[in-house]
Amino acid sequence: MVSRVSAFALKTLVALPLLAVFAATAHAAEGHAAPADLSPFIHLPISNSILTSFLITTLLIIGIRVAVGTPKIIPGRGQSVFEGLILTLKEMLEPIVGKKAMPGAFPVLLCLFIFILVHNWSGLLPFVGTAGWGHTDPETGKFVMDAPLLRPHTSEANGTLALALFSFGAWFILIFKYAGPKLIWHDLFGNKAGKDELHPAMYYFLSVVFFLVGLIELVSIGMRPVTLSARLFGNVFGGENLLHATNFIFVFYFLEIIVGLVQAFVFTLLSSVYIGLICNHGDDHGHDGHGHDDHAHGHAEGAKH
Repeated sequence: MVSRVSAFALKTLVALPLLAVFAATAHAAEGHAAPADLSPFIHLPISNSILTSFLITTLLIIGIRVAVGTPKIIPGRGQSVFEGLILTLKEMLEPIVGKKAMPGAFPVLLCLFIFILVHNWSGLLPFVGTAGWGHTDPETGKFVMDAPLLRPHTSEANGTLALALFSFGAWFILIFKYAGPKLIWHDLFGNKAGKDELHPAMYYFLSVVFFLVGLIELVSIGMRPVTLSARLFGNVFGGENLLHATNFIFVFYFLEIIVGLVQAFVFTLLSSVYIGLICNHGDDHGHDGHGHDDHAHGHAEGAKH
């Protein structure tokens, strides 16, 4: 158990820097949600969201490695904390994803949850979004921020869209690996009715209906990255503006801690649901009903004895 948990954690730590690069590469065209280009100030071709992604991810990896140390059979305090968090999340997501796809899906889901959670909370740290370069308004005499040095990418639309595309790409790979094209086709376009229970004309009519429903489902699947990113961006960006407008009142500050946790979990939960809708068909019973037949046969054999 310890080795498996350590393997999950190791895969997650390896994936976090890659996710940091992927999630901060896009640039919004304009507006308050756009990342600020820091090249005129620090002479490096990066934005403040990219800088924040690398800094937070590096600190996270170092912090986990220092806290856990070398994994042991009898875990220390730091290892017990992280193993407990990993196992808790695994127990919550495994019934949704399914036992078959869980080994491949869990490192991705764990990576998404940790990355989003830490970056949601990074906006609550001192100087994040409030320290940088700007000018003094001659009319009001107030300092106006032009380019914050640090900015959580989950508070900008392009960062959350990149995260959603990462989740969508992982979903696409996992369903083909653990379900296969045949099951995917049946789930999307296949006739779910029993052929022996219906008149042939009704069965073929339902085949057309299920095919049309599958086309609608394809549109729904294509909208998933948009809805995932918009939900996360709207909540985090709105909370950021609320804190700045209220001068970081403690009540709203505490509320944003909860919102950051909830939004990270919702994003991870929806990603796991999308995987489970295709992959979670055969843990307890067969997709085509054979599992029910075997179960009934077992009861019949028991009755004979």
